[in-house]
Amino acid sequence: MKFGKVEQPERIDFTMPDDHPDTEVILAKTKDDGSPSIFVGCAKWNRQDLKQFYPRGTKDELAYYATQFNCIELNATFYRIFPAETYQKWYNKTPENFKFFPKIVQNVSHLRRLNDQAYPILDEYLKVTSNLKDKLGTIFLQMHGNFGPKNWDRVVRFVEYWPKEFQLSMEFRHTDWFNDEKVAQELYYLLQENNISNTLVDTAGRRDIMHMRLTNNEAFIRYVGANHTTDYSRLDDWVEKLADWTDKGLKNIHFFVHQNMELESPLLSVKFIEKLNKKLGCNLHIPKTLHDSGPTLF
Repeated sequence: MKFGKVEQPERIDFTMPDDHPDTEVILAKTKDDGSPSIFVGCAKWNRQDLKQFYPRGTKDELAYYATQFNCIELNATFYRIFPAETYQKWYNKTPENFKFFPKIVQNVSHLRRLNDQAYPILDEYLKVTSNLKDKLGTIFLQMHGNFGPKNWDRVVRFVEYWPKEFQLSMEFRHTDWFNDEKVAQELYYLLQENNISNTLVDTAGRRDIMHMRLTNNEAFIRYVGANHTTDYSRLDDWVEKLADWTDKGLKNIHFFVHQNMELESPLLSVKFIEKLNKKLGCNLHIPKTLHDSGPTLF
């Protein structure tokens, strides 16, 4: 994932922005409704990307991955629509409590850019994706960085068309969605009224899109490490932020760990899960790695 990559991450101010004032208002609506549901995973299960993770002789990477993590951010579905049989295989290889969080195919978001021709493709995508059944988590739509507010009518139509039986998160990257206060407020309201989560992306080179505005009771967070020592302190900050949001009423945490060069995303995930377990008193499984002396990247 090259989005937001910088050459010298040590020069970036990674201070976490203050919450948008309406985030606490959203969370307060479900403050006393029980413990949060927490899913933490990587973006893919490919052996070449996740070095120092799979034991020698592993024959089925997904089956093993699903013994270590409780979810996957399914980036593979961005590139093509898989046959229904593939989804069924993925379903059968994973345990009962496992969740898939698939990205909507690029033909909808990047090639057709939510125009009229996008909808038959979306229908086909959702038909096969539904084969994940109870293991289907939030589906997410990532728009191109040059998809700006001039396309507002397309966004409104897409939101109105979206079938409500599927949970959705939307990610906008054009700076004007957030730098123009009027545009931002209209977007937040649209997502909020339709129970769509506002994807949060934490990446080094685009601190401007750390809007910290939740639009429903889901924190859908795509964390992109910079392959640098600062990756760990940034994750520490997220542990504190999620603890704060949980105290205020957050009930759904969906956190996905990337790196610009994926290399060893599971190692970052181990540290994050360990600290999250301690801070929130949860009991997420600690993934195993091949580092005998304990996981470290840098």
